[in-house]
Amino acid sequence: MTKLSVNINKFATLRNSRGGNNPDVVKAAVDAQLYGAEGITVHPRPDERHITYQDVLDIKPVITTEFNIEGYPDERYIELVKKVKPDQATLVPDGPDVLTSNTGWDTKENEKFLSEVIAELKGFGIRTSIFVDPVESMILGAVKVKTDRIELYTEPYAENYLRDREEAVQAYVECAELAKKEGLGLNAGHDLSLENLSFFKKKIPFLDEVSIGHALICDSIYLGFENTIQLYLNQLR
Repeated sequence: MTKLSVNINKFATLRNSRGGNNPDVVKAAVDAQLYGAEGITVHPRPDERHITYQDVLDIKPVITTEFNIEGYPDERYIELVKKVKPDQATLVPDGPDVLTSNTGWDTKENEKFLSEVIAELKGFGIRTSIFVDPVESMILGAVKVKTDRIELYTEPYAENYLRDREEAVQAYVECAELAKKEGLGLNAGHDLSLENLSFFKKKIPFLDEVSIGHALICDSIYLGFENTIQLYLNQLR
């Protein structure tokens, strides 16, 4: 069974555009779980342009499913994760000047750095996942740094889905099979949507988790939050 983790960053983006606490991101986390989400994902950034570090602390007590904190593993992120102790820490390679995650880790070039961070977080009982591109050498590098899982960066799949979905998913299938063979857990995320999620899941049925935010929240504007979560869950079944 593939779990759906709902990224609620966009609730905070909307709130921050006006100040105050509307919409309430803590309530968004509660409601997402009530409506069927099997996890909550947040991605605090150094400039706190959407989810803030205080939001992460406020959300933790209402989690009844799984809590996943994404971020670049600088000192502030690591201290936050060690304090909150989420179920999963997803390490992404984007620095503070990046608008949104747009590539996976070079697991060869960053082997020492990732190994040290992952060992530290796992020492606190936190499951680790790292963002990677669908490149076999990067998967093998992920094995070396001893991460628990990888998260396949799926924007290229989404971009090419309408042109040739079989070609778009091929590298992901191959890398997913390699990850499974090497004993890595498997997550996926970025630009997955109601349009392309079902096919991706069909081709890689042993996915552990997908993390979806932007498309899901956009769909919610038209379809409603509860209904949209159910629609995404149906794509995974």
